[in-house]
Amino acid sequence: MTSDAKTEQGRKVAVLGPIPRDQIVTNDGERFEKYGCVLYTAVALSALLDDDDTIAPISHVRRRDEGPIKEILGSFPNIDTSGITSTADQGDGTELRYLGHNRRVERQTSFMNPIVPADVTEVLDADVFVCVPITDYEVGQATLQYIKEHSGAAVVLDAHGPTTTLTRSGERHPRVWADQDVWLPYIDILKMNLDEAGSAWLGEASELSRQEEPSAEELRELGLHCLERGVGAVCVTLDERGCVTYYRDDSGEVTEELVGPVPLERVVDTTGAGDSFAAGLAYGYLAYRDYIVACQYGNAMGAQRCTGPGTDLNVYLSREDTQRQILATYGPRRSRLGA
Repeated sequence: MTSDAKTEQGRKVAVLGPIPRDQIVTNDGERFEKYGCVLYTAVALSALLDDDDTIAPISHVRRRDEGPIKEILGSFPNIDTSGITSTADQGDGTELRYLGHNRRVERQTSFMNPIVPADVTEVLDADVFVCVPITDYEVGQATLQYIKEHSGAAVVLDAHGPTTTLTRSGERHPRVWADQDVWLPYIDILKMNLDEAGSAWLGEASELSRQEEPSAEELRELGLHCLERGVGAVCVTLDERGCVTYYRDDSGEVTEELVGPVPLERVVDTTGAGDSFAAGLAYGYLAYRDYIVACQYGNAMGAQRCTGPGTDLNVYLSREDTQRQILATYGPRRSRLGA
């Protein structure tokens, strides 16, 4: 990997999704409360971008949470908190009970009003939109379509939102992403884990009989399906194995590449790892226009998040240290923008 291929000042990344008040019970029985989701993505991006760049979170929160959230994010000089609003006094609240490092039971106690096109009109000058919804109603297809029709930005979508829904009692469950083909033309990079990939791909017959994780062949079929409908790259995270990505190379051929993990001596807490991965993915693509380098940054930021408790926002390394971490893990790579 070459050094950061920045070519101009003042890059801007918009981050769309909730900032939930999370009640966490770890698999060791520890209990704590924190804010999450967009907050992790924004802070991870802050560590990677320059002081004259801008991270613009767009989120709806409760009035009692707006001040504390803005105080936390306001301590980072390149985060603009003006897009965090509480006009409707609605915001997500969640309970997360971990059964293991990567397994948890989720319940939602309150919900925010959706992010609609009117909410993003002031950030259409962004270079990248990172959408990290946690439930299906928060960032809809119409909002992605509006962004693509009114800006030249790349759109990164975490599939956690459209593949998760709520029961009336607040329990969060996987749902079939049956209308994914309506979304795909407006997504540049689609990020998901294995469970979400299973909700997104049922095969051409669309039969609802499979319960297990998708096979390697089914992941390839899903990747090809998305690429054929306009997505630039599909990235599937594989927990401790890193991630696999599908994209077209410069000759137009579909390429599948496994990007191994950034090693960790000890996993402390995986809360926010996916949101942090999305931040690295967005930064890597913005800086290098290279899907593999983007995945390397995704793995690095996700790994850094796991090195401390969920309340610790100081786990992210500087861009220079992250670059050294990536170089030590993957070796040099000649990016499309690098010399």
